[in-house]
Amino acid sequence: METEAKSKEAEPLGECAEKGEAEALSDAGNATTQDSSISNGDNIDEKQEMVDLKIIWNKIKYDLKIPVDSTGAKLKESIHSLTGLPPAMQKVMYKGLLPEDKTLREIKITNGAKIMVVGSTINDVLAVNTPKEVIQQEVKAEENKKEPLCRQKQHRKVLDKGKPDDVMPSVKGTKERLPTVPLSGMYNKSGGKVRLTFKLEQDQLWIGTKERTEKVPMGSIKNVVSEPIEGHEDYSMMAFQLGPTEASQYWVYWVPAQFVDAIKDTVLGKWQYF
Repeated sequence: METEAKSKEAEPLGECAEKGEAEALSDAGNATTQDSSISNGDNIDEKQEMVDLKIIWNKIKYDLKIPVDSTGAKLKESIHSLTGLPPAMQKVMYKGLLPEDKTLREIKITNGAKIMVVGSTINDVLAVNTPKEVIQQEVKAEENKKEPLCRQKQHRKVLDKGKPDDVMPSVKGTKERLPTVPLSGMYNKSGGKVRLTFKLEQDQLWIGTKERTEKVPMGSIKNVVSEPIEGHEDYSMMAFQLGPTEASQYWVYWVPAQFVDAIKDTVLGKWQYF
């Protein structure tokens, strides 16, 4: 009789154990589901349309998924999280310098787009750009003393040849991003044809003539100056200072006015002033 009683008492204990195991398994399943829903960073609304990007900085590629309605400024913050490079030190390129106030949708960035990022430490930037600021101040002071560049004899002999037939069309009073093709049909100081190609992925400016192509690192260009051409204000003459003095300026004539600011921002970068 005692044996039967013990057997009957053991049955509910076994049932409890089985229930405990089942509950433990259920809890474990619930925990797995919760873990899988944890975000890797920002809390992103699943209903937002996303875009997958390839961020390239310092020869390293990063994958980034971001809402397509994010602004350029928000993209810089995400790049900061990926690379540790502060937004103020970033020069972000996508068919020219990427505007901070427009969304990726407005810029027409699509899945798989490659975003080039150029930037360096604050110490490097200060070392490179302090001389640039001094040079710019000196150039502006000299420009105020001189007659307009387009009236000077050295430039007049090129401008008197007239506007090249194959120069790119200009749009006065507007600012546009750099085109995806080289800027061509312009003259250099010797009156020969010259084209400018902006190799953003290499941070280089290619200056091409019939004879050769010079591949100039943008970081080595000390200054960029420009002036509208009298009587043809929809075009400008522009100089890239490749060395420490004005004697190293490489002049280009008949640059379409709508690209002047984009060229300066791309070559010098807005971060030069920090």
